[in-house]
Amino acid sequence: MSNTVVMGAQWGDEGKGKIVDLLTEDAEIIVRFQGGNNAGHTLVVDGEQVILHLIPSGILHGSKRCLVGNGVVLDPVVFLQEVDKLAARGVDVSPGRLVVSAKTHVIMPYHRLLDTARETSKASGDKIGTTGRGIGPCYEDKMARIGIRAADLADPGLLRAKIERALVEKNALLAGLYGQPALDAEAVFREVLPVAGRMAAYVGDVAGIVGEAMAAGRNVLFEGAQGTHLDIDHGTYPFVTSSNTVSGNAAAGSGCAPGALTRVVAVVKAYTTRVGSGPFPTELGDAAGEHMQRVGAEFGATTGRKRRCGWLDLALLRESVRLNGPTDIALTKLDVLGGLAELKLCTAYRYKGRQQDYPPLEENSMALVEPVYEAMPGWSEDISACRTFADLPENCRRYVERIEAVLGVRCSLVSVGPDRRQTIMRG
Repeated sequence: MSNTVVMGAQWGDEGKGKIVDLLTEDAEIIVRFQGGNNAGHTLVVDGEQVILHLIPSGILHGSKRCLVGNGVVLDPVVFLQEVDKLAARGVDVSPGRLVVSAKTHVIMPYHRLLDTARETSKASGDKIGTTGRGIGPCYEDKMARIGIRAADLADPGLLRAKIERALVEKNALLAGLYGQPALDAEAVFREVLPVAGRMAAYVGDVAGIVGEAMAAGRNVLFEGAQGTHLDIDHGTYPFVTSSNTVSGNAAAGSGCAPGALTRVVAVVKAYTTRVGSGPFPTELGDAAGEHMQRVGAEFGATTGRKRRCGWLDLALLRESVRLNGPTDIALTKLDVLGGLAELKLCTAYRYKGRQQDYPPLEENSMALVEPVYEAMPGWSEDISACRTFADLPENCRRYVERIEAVLGVRCSLVSVGPDRRQTIMRG
């Protein structure tokens, strides 16, 4: 039995969707364990692109069961839109095959309004770069113990009462602090009621399903969203997301024992990108950065925002290895670097006059570090048709091997293009 966690090791957008899609072949159940529709996982199958925000990436494999865990915050409108789009493509998205945990917290209209109002009210230098999807405010309600959970959608009386209680505080903020119109509880209830009725069929006991599968020796794949350095505790705070993105949350966010997780695959892009605000020590504003952005088509799958691009940051990734304990690495978008005469790897930082191998801990300190670079020769060959590691140009192989040597983790999968078939499996 192999229960595998797939998580991002950088600031998200590492290509987790493709890796989950590949590893789904060896699993029977796929579980999304955190985040919300602020994440976007892009899959390319036979040249056709599919972008998913909430439904696990394994849904395109007809024999697999896909679950949304309790660690996710779910916008029911977005979820049902994805259901309808997939159904129109002939994908089986029937209840039973697709299950949402009864304990999953639900994003409400007032969460989205509050999210946008907060970000809009901030000065430009203080903006976090939120997607405005209501993720943070929903997690806040969860921690404040006033949240609405998926199971509540089947009980109109309870749903109406919870909306009314939540709006006492939300209206005080919207009207009193942000100058927005107060919301009417009955109007919000009527807006949510149609989707609540549809959602009820998808709600079930995810922890029970996962436990039964593991007891029967079936493989379970846990799909994370965003990346390690967007983690609410371990990321570049305050420019982070609102959930724990590290591998350890796969257990808490789905309802299984940590000891059941046998493999952790860290997805690493062959260079570094970031969307929105926040420090980025290796960010480039030159021709090399423009090459990565253009050739890599670096636009956010959720927001469409242009991604910031830079050299691979191994100091940042050392911290990811320490936090997640990966058994292996899936290296993505290696093909994008083709055509650059020289490549650089950040192997350490200079901070306050000293060199260090890991990110400093003080808030905003990452904006003050100076990257220590190691230069390597690039390659000009097109590697998109390579199917074995030996097929890669020598300089390309050396680049991968240097990453492995610094991080102490083997790159078991090397992606050389967006399609499923453009992958080197090294075992």
